[in-house]
Amino acid sequence: MQETAHIGVTGLGVMGRNLARNFARHGYTVAVHNRTAHRSRALVEEFGHEGTFLPTLTAEEFVAALDRPRKLLIMVQAGAAVDSVIGELAPLLEPGDMIIDGGNAHFADTRRREASLRARGIHFVGAGISGGEEGALNGPSIMVGGSAEAYALLGPMLEDISAKADGEPCCAHLGSDGAGHFVKMVHNGIEYADMQLLAEAYHLLRGAAGYTPAEISEICRTWNQGRLNSYLIEVSAEVLAHTDAQTGAPFVDVVDDAAGQKGTGRWTVQTALDLASPVTAIAEATFARTASGRHNLRDAYRGLPGGTTPALSRTDAARFASQVEHALYASKLIAYDQGWAMIQRAATEFGWDIDLADVARIWRAGCIIRAAFLDRVRAAYSADPGMSSLLAEKDFAEEMSDAQVPWRETVASAARWGIPVPAFAAALASYDTLRTAHLPTALIQGQRDYFGAHTYRRTDRPGSFHTHWSRTGRPETQA
Repeated sequence: MQETAHIGVTGLGVMGRNLARNFARHGYTVAVHNRTAHRSRALVEEFGHEGTFLPTLTAEEFVAALDRPRKLLIMVQAGAAVDSVIGELAPLLEPGDMIIDGGNAHFADTRRREASLRARGIHFVGAGISGGEEGALNGPSIMVGGSAEAYALLGPMLEDISAKADGEPCCAHLGSDGAGHFVKMVHNGIEYADMQLLAEAYHLLRGAAGYTPAEISEICRTWNQGRLNSYLIEVSAEVLAHTDAQTGAPFVDVVDDAAGQKGTGRWTVQTALDLASPVTAIAEATFARTASGRHNLRDAYRGLPGGTTPALSRTDAARFASQVEHALYASKLIAYDQGWAMIQRAATEFGWDIDLADVARIWRAGCIIRAAFLDRVRAAYSADPGMSSLLAEKDFAEEMSDAQVPWRETVASAARWGIPVPAFAAALASYDTLRTAHLPTALIQGQRDYFGAHTYRRTDRPGSFHTHWSRTGRPETQA
């Protein structure tokens, strides 16, 4: 009798190949399929010793090779390619089978696909997978959206191959249809902010404090021993310590400073606007990447006057580095808090029952934004699942209080010196906006009513009102 597979993987690029290997290493028989057959053969030839693979050449062979209910993992480029693969595979499936999209799909596409396939009796699972190619092979963080029935069948396998933090799998069922891909999108948005904040800290330490990249690498290593402990700090230290083999110059001095992006940060900002959920630190980080590649604008601005950077003594430089640490930590908290608030908002909007403590739990290992303080975030949301903000938690609030002076001095110094810190500044502005008792938006409401009769609400009585600005005496009526 021909052997069948526990799961199938189609799309054997780096991520798909490594996930297939991960399943095989954990004792699962894996059917593999690719549009170009040589990738299936190459995987088996190179990694067949790691477990049991069943290479298949056609979609029909691929589906026939799977145990029922069939579990097919799609690892192709987000967008039209996913719809094309679904269109090829779905007619070959039976009720109860499931298709899993493990790519960076837009959550709205996942919701559409899930509804369409559900009507045909097929489960569609949107699995956000974070950790890059290394995580895919050795244990990623997996954010799953779909039916509870599908997760009951698939979840144990995904938990098995996921990263582990304190022995717990970094994998969870976060809600129906697009919940998993939504949380993964927000994860990537936070990642944009985290990376930009680190880049701004580097810029300040080098441009103002005069540290070399190698010295900043050591500062990062020191920070990584404390509350900023995270994968991205570790990565930053490694990159800053690297010397270019060809020139002998610091690696960061020979790399083009135009940053790329694959779209998930942009999706986060666009979706946040639709949800009326301010993610300003994430937005500024996303725009900073865009601005870095606008060479025509940068050429036009180059040479225009800016601030003057003072020469700091080594003692003053060390003091400034301590200020930057406070600013970095406070800004990071704001960026994460904006992400969690956005997830809360989406859960209400789309009817997802997302456990926010679970989000922190599965981000503790395997994913790009894994950080030590996520244990505290998990504890905070476990104690108060309905908590509206991380800053409502006593210890986080106290840390923000302690950061006030150095955070503000860092942003003010950057402005005086002409060093751009858009994410630092946006995080601080967001903090000040939300803590301020009376905002100037009362004036904006008056402006809107003046030119567009959009009405306004009063602080002293209920209802909506309009002032007849062009009439004598400017009478007010209730709308």
